[in-house]
Amino acid sequence: MLIDALQCGRFDRKVIEKLVAGGFGCVTPTLGFWGGAVEGFDSVAEWYDLERANADLMKIARTTADIRQARREGKVAFVLGFQNSGHFEGRIRYVELFAALGVRVTQLTYNIQNDVGSSCYEPVDTGLSRFGREVVREMNRHGILVDCSHVGDRTTLDAIEESEKPIAITHANAASLFPHRRNKSDEVLKALAAKGGVVGCATYRNITPESACASVDGWAEMVARTVDIVGVDHVGFGTDDSHYVGQAELDWMRYGRWTRTEQYGAGSKTNSGPSKPPEWLPEVYNLAEVPTALGRVGFSREEIAKVSAENWLRVYAANFG
Repeated sequence: MLIDALQCGRFDRKVIEKLVAGGFGCVTPTLGFWGGAVEGFDSVAEWYDLERANADLMKIARTTADIRQARREGKVAFVLGFQNSGHFEGRIRYVELFAALGVRVTQLTYNIQNDVGSSCYEPVDTGLSRFGREVVREMNRHGILVDCSHVGDRTTLDAIEESEKPIAITHANAASLFPHRRNKSDEVLKALAAKGGVVGCATYRNITPESACASVDGWAEMVARTVDIVGVDHVGFGTDDSHYVGQAELDWMRYGRWTRTEQYGAGSKTNSGPSKPPEWLPEVYNLAEVPTALGRVGFSREEIAKVSAENWLRVYAANFG
């Protein structure tokens, strides 16, 4: 079984069919980057509709038992998640409401500071706000996994310390392997591992070493180097791959409603468009090649199972059962 802790874009039956065929047991889609509670409710409702229309292929998972059941039935499970906490709208009680609707992952901040904490792109990371600390504790209480992928390092360290449960960096790489503000320092990764968390290694070219984009064995080597930093129990997959994402969708991810100025996200002025996928991963469904590649770079069968799925299942179970 493969678990991918973060994908973006629009999901339809064609995508779901390919995920099933590719051996994916569970995927976390991105239900939103920007927007408030009403847009968040709309996104959840659209996923309910998608599940009804494709009940033979998919299941929205609220627990790890749901993920395993979907796998036994030949379906792919979806753990619903947001890449920002704006859907809480500064209302602590909305954490419980979204948890009741089936949301199981929320990233604390996206690409700008919000009322919870700082993003990785802020010139000064002020850490978790007082409200942010309340949000982390409330997410713990109601079974929503704390995600710190686009979150600043100080805010991430605060979240690790504040959380009573393991947190996640669902889609990023080690900054020591590829220096980038979106990637995570060894200090952060080791703190994450010390509290039982997991980092999902990304395939997104803008934050991934060129050697890891050139071949599946190169990416497997990057995973191995990440394991060297945090240990094999704390690494998984979080591709950050996208479906049906063009320039308009990319602009929405980068600009939202908050700015009129040029924004490049993890890109740059000379690399401002949608990034080219890795050479070995023309579509995310080719991720099925990775377990074999991990074996070639020295992982045992038990270690491959951990990195492919079991580490995420452990963290999911600790957060939402």
